[in-house]
Amino acid sequence: MATPARTTAIDGARGEGGESPRDLARVAESFGVLRVTPDQVREFRAAEGSDEEPWDSLLSMLAIDEHEGLDLLSKRTGLAFVGEPRLQESAGRFYEHVPVDFARQHHVAGIEERHDGGTPVMVVAAAQPMIPAVFNLVEDYLQGPIRVVLSPRAAVANLINRGYEQRQDLVTEIIEEMPLDESAIQAAAGTAGQATDLLQLARQTPVIRLVNMILFEALRRRASDVHVHPQENRLVIRFRIDGMLVDAFTPPLSLAPAISSRMKVMTELDIANRHSPQDGHTSVRIGSRKIDIRFSCIPTVYGERLVLRLLDQTQTQLTLDQVGMSKDMQGRFMDLVERPTGIVLVTGPTGSGKTTSLYAALGRIDRTSRNVMTIEDPVEYHLDGISQMQVNVKRGVTFASGLRSLLRQDPDVILVGEIRDNETAQLAIQASLTGHLVLATLHTNDAPSAITRLVDIGVEPYLITSTLLGVLAQRLLRRRCSACAGKGADDRGGRCENCFGSGYRGRLAVYELMLMTDELRRLTAKNEDAMTLLDAAVAGGFKGMRDDAHAKVALGLTDEAEVFRVLH
Repeated sequence: MATPARTTAIDGARGEGGESPRDLARVAESFGVLRVTPDQVREFRAAEGSDEEPWDSLLSMLAIDEHEGLDLLSKRTGLAFVGEPRLQESAGRFYEHVPVDFARQHHVAGIEERHDGGTPVMVVAAAQPMIPAVFNLVEDYLQGPIRVVLSPRAAVANLINRGYEQRQDLVTEIIEEMPLDESAIQAAAGTAGQATDLLQLARQTPVIRLVNMILFEALRRRASDVHVHPQENRLVIRFRIDGMLVDAFTPPLSLAPAISSRMKVMTELDIANRHSPQDGHTSVRIGSRKIDIRFSCIPTVYGERLVLRLLDQTQTQLTLDQVGMSKDMQGRFMDLVERPTGIVLVTGPTGSGKTTSLYAALGRIDRTSRNVMTIEDPVEYHLDGISQMQVNVKRGVTFASGLRSLLRQDPDVILVGEIRDNETAQLAIQASLTGHLVLATLHTNDAPSAITRLVDIGVEPYLITSTLLGVLAQRLLRRRCSACAGKGADDRGGRCENCFGSGYRGRLAVYELMLMTDELRRLTAKNEDAMTLLDAAVAGGFKGMRDDAHAKVALGLTDEAEVFRVLH
């Protein structure tokens, strides 16, 4: 079967058993770069029987790089040179019928299928164009013609990775019926131990099932994070459940490369890079639930440490009632959020639920009459009726540059994911002075410290007194399990399946809300310290998080041990 784009330059390199040195020499001369000498012909003959590919021998002989050689061959033969080929869905037939080992060995990959005159023609990228017999075999596998284009080896390898991985369903449908047990782990370990190729390892069915089952078990137990922690003599998989890390599994240490490779393939990272930190993201589905995954890996002395942050998009639309804010505090907080101008800050450490509280408040804003826009890193919640921008430092989108762009979009309410530096703080201040309401998060321990933090990063005190409306500070406490609450260890009748024996299920926030008063503005203008500001706030009726926490203990929502653990 003829190949539509095959040319005599490539055909001329074909010998009875492949390529002869003189044939390759004639192809080299056809480049018009130089006259091939007898010594160089002998170099080809010396390369016969070695592991070096004919195309590599030719590039070495001509002393040119791969891109230059492909460009020259393209001009000579008329074959298109595609430096960055893009995989199309129509190329699926290539990856169904051409064996992956064949594609990897001969550096060929499908790009797309075209229909020229009704006959489907597969466009195939080749990084080793000096082996026409390979193209004949590809046609045999596909039972149809192909059109060859020239592409660099790295680009073809990327196509191969993506193409064959898509056949395995990159956005994985996790099988709920598969329990994670020791036999499944041992089966995966036995298979993984026999593999040496990282991509092959990541595509093995036992490894895919193992990673799927780990993710499913994490979601079943409501984990927010999965930690894969290699140690000197063992591998530990931990789940963060309600803010606490718990050991979940200890699979064989030999599984560490398999799990790492599979997770990197899922998140489109470089599986061969095991010496540099990498970050990626992907999604998985469990029935109708879509789970977003943020993946991070770092090299350690015992192997790669992996962390996956799991975000269930179906469980993110929380109300202020659900996150634990009292009716009285909701009224005071929403009074701030519904103001036309000013700044409202939410403070607390990482993972204290600041963004959740802000989005719960945004959910109660009239978004039909007010233009609500956000700049976040990353966008974790998706709320109808608002426009969300994600920070992307590599492309020049920072909090500061993104905020500048948002101000040109005629917003009424702006949510700034985090005020990290002076530039972002100054822009937020200016936005509030020019008729916008700005909601933002800040990392401080309590509400009064937010004022001194703004001064520390370079905001003039008089600007704070002119714009700051109030500060909400918060922490997260574990809720008491409703199924086994009030029962002693002897009365539970075994392990509670609702909370997996922890005694807690879910979390709620404890808050303190500091409203800016005339006295606080006076002290801020004098640049007083946080303790002086706290004393003045308490004198004006301010109540701290500990008071809110004890009120929730009295309601039976949490307990004193949890209050002590979080608030000391």
